[in-house]
Amino acid sequence: MAKGLRAAFPMLWSREAVLEHINAHANLKGIFDEWRPEEQKEFLDICTGVRGVKTLYDSFFKEIMNPEYAPQRLDDFLSHVLERKVRVKKVLPNDSTRLTDENSLLIMDIVVEFEDGAIGNIEVQKMGYLFPGERSACYSADLLLRQYKRLRDEKKREFSYRDIRTVYTIILFEHSPRVFQAYPRIYRHRFEQKSDTGIKLEMPQKFIYISLDIFRKKQQNEGENIHNRLEAWLTFFCRDEPEMILRLIEEYPEFKALYEDVYELCRNVEGVMQIFSKELLEMDRNTVRLMIDEMQDEIEKKGQTIKAQEKMLQEKNEALKQKDKEFEDAKQRIKELEKQLLEK
Repeated sequence: MAKGLRAAFPMLWSREAVLEHINAHANLKGIFDEWRPEEQKEFLDICTGVRGVKTLYDSFFKEIMNPEYAPQRLDDFLSHVLERKVRVKKVLPNDSTRLTDENSLLIMDIVVEFEDGAIGNIEVQKMGYLFPGERSACYSADLLLRQYKRLRDEKKREFSYRDIRTVYTIILFEHSPRVFQAYPRIYRHRFEQKSDTGIKLEMPQKFIYISLDIFRKKQQNEGENIHNRLEAWLTFFCRDEPEMILRLIEEYPEFKALYEDVYELCRNVEGVMQIFSKELLEMDRNTVRLMIDEMQDEIEKKGQTIKAQEKMLQEKNEALKQKDKEFEDAKQRIKELEKQLLEK
């Protein structure tokens, strides 16, 4: 299969050539020797086309989808996500306050302004955070406030709330949170605010979540088919099997140029080794972080259970105290009746 990929992408190196280059440079050989055998094999497989490149690797994704380098790519992808034609006008500075441990889980986080004034926050997460709804709502609110302040400063007295445009929060999960796993056949979820009475108001915040792991499983279980252009994009992002790469460029030839950009990057063995080393480090951090989050979640659930049990015990104790009081009252009443009988 490596030969098949090299036929499509002749810039790919052979395994022998990659190893020769590594062994010829002491710094590269030192890095390579620090990896576990399975990690060495994965690296060589990526560089030689035995398996495809994971395009969600930080540097690869940013290079391929950089709106300043190839704006039509991000335009096309977002148009199919939003199901309307959009064009990125410019990239906005991303000055949202983010927690340090969150940044380690992000592959890409960019904010763009569309030609119609709408704002899009496109984020790719290696591992989905806990509380994805609450978290994305906070950052959406931050973007909305930033838009409000910018428009108010630009328009001065001419500013009107009518000038506020939609703020889209688009999140792709490489490994989606557990709440999304409850819907194993649905990989895209859209949220927006609606009234329960039918009244219509313009509420500018909209959210789209795409679970790449669920898409991949669904695609594998349903014949490896690519039904539309959005699925072509998602295939490009989350499938690294050579068979799927060849199928994708056969059905959508325009994606070949994206892979060519990736494999040109792979010719820089030193650069790819740095990317790979960083990815291995982040994977370890992400795994630890995910374990901590899950343990914390479990602790909180157990804590809630314990509190509920303590409340039940307290209520039972209160009930027992009340019964004891009623019993003592009854005993006292009996004594009073006995006393009355004796007096008669």
